[in-house]
Amino acid sequence: MRLLLDTHTLLWFLLEDSRLSTRAWDNIADPDASVFVSPASIWEIAIKISLGKYALPSPFISFWEEQLQANDFALLPISVPHTARVAVLPFHHRDPFDRLIIAQSLVEVIPVVSSDATFDDYGVKRIW
Repeated sequence: MRLLLDTHTLLWFLLEDSRLSTRAWDNIADPDASVFVSPASIWEIAIKISLGKYALPSPFISFWEEQLQANDFALLPISVPHTARVAVLPFHHRDPFDRLIIAQSLVEVIPVVSSDATFDDYGVKRIW
């Protein structure tokens, strides 16, 4: 199964946060799963760090290089079809990072692992 992680899901998995549901954890940890991360998530985290709202346990670049490799997560590059889909999405969700993740999920037909029920309004297959 292919999975796309929402930003909070990515962080909660990497930092072993108890807020991550058991179902989400099991799907992400499944050795047969192909897990994707949007660059939008890494960008969102970078912005939160620059605003002082968040900190990583190690330097930014080394954290991502180590974690993506250690967990066998792949980046899902942002493409023109993804951004074109954002342009026509209704505004159920106002967060630009989430809107891009939603668009990537819809274009690539990949379920999103997220606790955010607003994703359901877009017809995204959501795992939580």
